[in-house]
Amino acid sequence: MMSSHSRVAALWCPDWPAVAATMEAGVPPHEPVAVFAANRVVACNAIARACGVRRGLRRRDAQSRCTELRVFHNDVDRDARRFDAVIVALDAVAAHTELLRPGLALLPVKGLARYHGGESAAAEILIDAVAEVGQECQIGIADQIFTAAIAARYGHIVPPGTDAQYLAPRRIAELAAEPSLAGGERAELTTLLHRLGVRTIGQFAAISPRHIASRFGNDAVCAHRRARGEPDRPPSGQPLPPNLDVEHHCEPTIERIDMAAFAGRAIAANLHDILVRAGVACTKLAIHARTEHGEEHTRVWRCSEPLTATSTADRIRWQLDGWLTSRSAKAPTAGIANIRLEPLEVVAAGELQLGLWGEVGESEERAHRALTRVQGLLGGDAVLVATPGGGRNLATRLQYTTHSDEPVAQTTLHQPWPGQMLPPLPSWIPLKQPDAHLHCEQGREIYVTGRGFLSGEPHTVAWGGESHAVVGWSGPWCVDDAWWDHAAAQRSARIQVLTRAGKALLLASTEQLWRVEGIWE
Repeated sequence: MMSSHSRVAALWCPDWPAVAATMEAGVPPHEPVAVFAANRVVACNAIARACGVRRGLRRRDAQSRCTELRVFHNDVDRDARRFDAVIVALDAVAAHTELLRPGLALLPVKGLARYHGGESAAAEILIDAVAEVGQECQIGIADQIFTAAIAARYGHIVPPGTDAQYLAPRRIAELAAEPSLAGGERAELTTLLHRLGVRTIGQFAAISPRHIASRFGNDAVCAHRRARGEPDRPPSGQPLPPNLDVEHHCEPTIERIDMAAFAGRAIAANLHDILVRAGVACTKLAIHARTEHGEEHTRVWRCSEPLTATSTADRIRWQLDGWLTSRSAKAPTAGIANIRLEPLEVVAAGELQLGLWGEVGESEERAHRALTRVQGLLGGDAVLVATPGGGRNLATRLQYTTHSDEPVAQTTLHQPWPGQMLPPLPSWIPLKQPDAHLHCEQGREIYVTGRGFLSGEPHTVAWGGESHAVVGWSGPWCVDDAWWDHAAAQRSARIQVLTRAGKALLLASTEQLWRVEGIWE
């Protein structure tokens, strides 16, 4: 952790996801661009903002405001890969660059300012270095990391010892403005504080720390320290435990990013096993890579929250991807033969209160490591994670992504979706819906008529090789899905039946064929 008397420079590249997407696709800089995740805008360039596009807008709303909008999906790997050129430019003029996220980097400014004759001159040197690789950036300088990151959004240099005064008049929402320095609950905290009448960071800082700790969670205590211009965590003064470094010899050498991702998961899991046994968690990590020709590549990653095995593996993949695909003079000339992880800052695991305020607890992390090992044994697509989404059919409301990848729903959950199933939803939704046969008391097959009625009263239902007596039923409910698209249009009907065995089945009929869509047990 940087000491309280050191000065920090934060280098921020505005709209970096949109900039990286533009570079990757070769889109001219004068065209409007927006990056979407879960069908909402997460970043856009200045041209798109001039047309009314804003973060959080739905895709349909954004495109209605700007009909020429170029749409890209959110890709953190792409952002990190493209940001590597900026880090290389910074390394040429300054030492000890640390990454918070793609688009935001930290540097100690003391030595740079002394060499160039002041902090303003040092800021100009950094801006010029980034401009040489064709990018724009803003510099913020302050005593603390959080204050410097906020100041970078305005291009301000905060005088020494005035972090609290600089932050005091700013809106309370700015405590959650930088995602890499705010936990997942920070936006909820700022919204709650605003409803309570706390409108500025200064008003929040004026509240007694004792009252903050007793009323709110651990994240609020951290935010309160930042509002007061204090460091997030005071230096412990204790040396690092021995033998925390993890080294991995790559055989064969790594020449592709998929190989780097696979090796990164294994070495990250190994590091976190060692950290768990030592009773510590890592908040600052150096990743060293060396080729078989002796070329070395080092990056330092700083995080506001302790690194997990997944976040460590992500940073290994981002860093190696940027190096392997680099077109600069420092691009590797051979495959990567060695990867070493070096924890530079750790905190006692007992001080983190993991699992109390929304962070990942020990049991969740242990389960995650087990799933990662299974994935390593059976392949990347062997472990899937279900993500709730929107839709009328139960099958489309659960969408699956590979474990360790960012789960992104392809359809928006909170939509009207007329004709959808209402809660309570079935407890079991089969991936492959089995065929079913519905019969009346005379043994005839039951189907849905063109007017939306059943052709008979259900008496038995057969599925999975067994026949069950029906003791109750309701429906049918007809749905005309995608009626506006002749090729994709589909008419279906659903009924619920209760069997004598106590199971309730949701049956769906399409083209007079029944299938089991869900089961209540």
